[in-house]
Formats: sequence, C-alpha cells, structure tokens
Amino acid sequence: MWISRGFYLDKEFDLEFERLLKESARVAAEFDASEEDSQIDQSQELSERHALRRVQGFSTELQDISEAEYRQLQLERVVLVGVWTEGTIKDAENSLAELKALAETAGSEVLEGLIQRRDKPDPATYIGSGKVTELKQVVAATGADTVVCDGELSPSQLRQLEDKLKVKVVDRTALILDIFAQHAKSKEGKAQVELAQIAYLLPRLRGWGDSLSRQVGGRAAGGAGIGGRGPGETKIETDRRRIRDKMAKLRREIAEMKVARDTKRQERRRFNIPSVAIAGYTNAGKSSLLNKLTDAGVLVENALFATLDPTVRKTQTSDGRIYTLSDTVGFVRHLPHQLIDAFKSTLEEVSESDLIVHVVDGSHPDPFEQIRAVRLVIDEIGGKDIPEIIAINKVDIADPHVIMEILRKEPNSYAFSVRTGFGIDGLLHAIENSLPRPSVEINVVIPYDRGDLVHAIHERGEIFSEQYIAEGTSIHARVDGGLAQRIEKAQGIEKSQQ
Repeated sequence: MWISRGFYLDKEFDLEFERLLKESARVAAEFDASEEDSQIDQSQELSERHALRRVQGFSTELQDISEAEYRQLQLERVVLVGVWTEGTIKDAENSLAELKALAETAGSEVLEGLIQRRDKPDPATYIGSGKVTELKQVVAATGADTVVCDGELSPSQLRQLEDKLKVKVVDRTALILDIFAQHAKSKEGKAQVELAQIAYLLPRLRGWGDSLSRQVGGRAAGGAGIGGRGPGETKIETDRRRIRDKMAKLRREIAEMKVARDTKRQERRRFNIPSVAIAGYTNAGKSSLLNKLTDAGVLVENALFATLDPTVRKTQTSDGRIYTLSDTVGFVRHLPHQLIDAFKSTLEEVSESDLIVHVVDGSHPDPFEQIRAVRLVIDEIGGKDIPEIIAINKVDIADPHVIMEILRKEPNSYAFSVRTGFGIDGLLHAIENSLPRPSVEINVVIPYDRGDLVHAIHERGEIFSEQYIAEGTSIHARVDGGLAQRIEKAQGIEKSQQ
C-alpha cells in the first residue's frame, strides 16, 4: 500500500494516524518528564531496550561541543577487522567474536569478519596495505557503511583507513563508548560516559581542510578591538580549549556526585558493616546473582554492559550479621582507560570492598582469559589485595571439563547456576565465611532497657550464645572495637548508678 504525502486512503487511516500522533506526543512528554534523576522501573527499561533498536539510516551521534567535525558514530552495516599478533588462532577468533557481540549490542548488523596475522599492527593503516585493498573489496561487495577494528587506532590510522576505504572507520574503544552512551541512565553515569567520550575524541579532533588553521588577530579579529588583536589562537586550538573546559566542568560535577556515594560508604564503615562487591566480565551474570541473593530487582538482559550504575543492597548472613552486596559495571578485555578514569568513583565500590565475588561465565569459550582481563582491571583500580571468590556461573550449559579445570586451578572457586539455583547455597556459605569477622570477644549481661545494644550485636556481631536471665540478656559474642567500647561504657554507667 503506497501513500503519497498529504493524501490518505480513507477516514479510518486518518483516525489511526491521529491516534499515533497523540500517542507519540504523550510518550515524548513522559520521556521529558523522566529526565529528572528518579528511580527507574527496571522491567520497563528492559522492554524499552528490546523495543528501541537501531534502524538502518539512523546512527548514534556523539554530541558536538564545538564547530569541529567529531567522530560521530554510524553503526549500521559493519565489517570487522582484527590483527592477530600473539596467541593461537582460536584466541584471535574469540576476540573477533567478542567484537561481533559488542557491535551487535551497539545496534549494528555484522556482515563479515577478517583477521590478519602480523607481528604488530601496521603503524600507518593498522592492517597491511594489501589487506586494505582486500578489505575495500569486501566493503564494496557487502554494502557495508562502517568498518570496526579490534583495537584502539591512532588518529592517523583512522584517517588513513577512512581515506582508502571511503567509509567510516571505528575502533574498539569508540564502540564500547557508544554502548556505554546508550545504556547510561543516571545523571552520574551520563556524565561519566560523556567525560570518557570527549577524552577519547580530543586527540582525534578534525576539521574541514584549512578551516581549523585560521588565526584570529589584528583586523581579522572581526572588530574584536582592544585585547582581541595579536597572533590569537587557531580554530582547532579554540575548539580544544573548549573541550578541555568541558572536561573540567564534568570532572567537577562527578566529584560533587561522588560525595553522596562516599558518605554512604563512610556510614557503612563507621558501623563496621562488611561490603561485598560482585565483579566480573560483562554479561557473566553479576546482576542475576545480586537479584538471586537479595531480590534487588536489577535489570537483567543478555547483552554486554547492561549494568552501568552500581546497585548496593543490604542483606544478612544466616546468623543475622548485616553486610552489603554491590553490583558493578562489567569489565572487558582492553577496557578503555578513558572509562576507567571516568568511572573511578563507581569502581571504588570494588576497590574499597572487603570481599570480591568474581563472577565468571563458565560457558564462555575462554573463561581463563576473562578471569585474567578482570584481574588486570581490579589491579589497576587498587583492589589487588582484597580477598576474592571465583563464582563460576552458567554451569547448566557449560562444558563440565572446563568447569572442573577452573575449580582445580582456582583454589577459592565455586560452581553455580543462577538460572537453576544449583550451587547457590554453597556460594552463599562461602561468602559468609569469607566476611571479615569482629575482633573483640565479649561475655556480658546487658540490661533489658538497653535493647539497642542487643540489636547492634545481632546486626554487627557474631553471637555464640544468648540467654535471658533476671538481670538482663546474657550474651557471649564477638563484636568490633567500636561496639565493644559502647557496651563497656554502658556497663560503667550502670555500675556507677548502683
């Protein structure tokens, strides 16, 4: 059925069209109202992600903050290119398969994948000149509009490849940044992603011909007058300065938002509440595990980087001790340094925790490479010496031999499946046993009018025995130093009153 602009087939179509317009206006109004930082309905967010997919001809564009040409991503029909410099061909194929998953998460259609064996990437074009010709033929044959390279390219490599291929070229870092930009929901998350994006874009600033080499000075200043004459800045220098100003502003905003997270963390530390960080490779099942253990209701989706904003939930051990579990952003091989720097305040949930539950996807083709990549990031953010539990997820669909190999090589490892519930109790027992234990042993009788102290012992201590006698509650327990001082002080006051 073909319809020309301004003509409608019948009155029924008119009514349907009018209804769609009203619905679009209502949805737009609701979207504008939800821009405030508010609690996000996780089930609605998941349905939105499934409904709003990239359409051919549309692209994710990074917001311009000057007149210069920034690298606006257009991820639609793509060809993947990787350079295999070390390891086996299986390692190279796994890396390209991960790049394919990243590209599809960004909303693109992957048409072809190419790998070249080299000692190191070509300094001019990433892949060799012969491979560039072959890649150009593949791009023409498939009708691709974007080439995605499995590595971080220098500005000159990007420019040379684009000049030769005549299509947009995007590297792995820009691809990950694009996914983060799509998935960021909170105000802090959006600011962190924007900071990472412009830190990446700054050295890749490009313009049209000589337009960015113009200098403002003398009469060329367009009537700038006193103080506006002289050699002046070139156009590209002006744009770079504006970008640096924007970066400074974003860093200030993130620092201000960080205060609230630090305050909550200090409160937990003041009351000696142990913290457990759930970390691991992206899409390993971290959010699913948090939901299973705490009923947190966090968004769960079979997609890379579905979780960007950390979620902290309070829970308790089988004997009543309170501790927190936090879900964190997923890691990936060659996680861009811009992201690590920008998400520093978020990643502190991992680096300042008492225990790391490192979730591993047991069904992944190379789980040991995932473990290595995650540990590299944990080391980089200062969490190297924190006790770690390896939690091997998806054992219901994994190769049993691979699971056994991980269990043998990683001493503090536990196999489980969030989907079936297998092994959850064993993992939970291991988490509880690995929590830091209170250091002061007490054997006291607390008067019945000091129920607050008994409650604090239950929440923060480890109780061996508890009896109710005439004088009060007799408790034999282990507590932290601060609570022990409160109990001692309360007993001293009671004795002086007697």
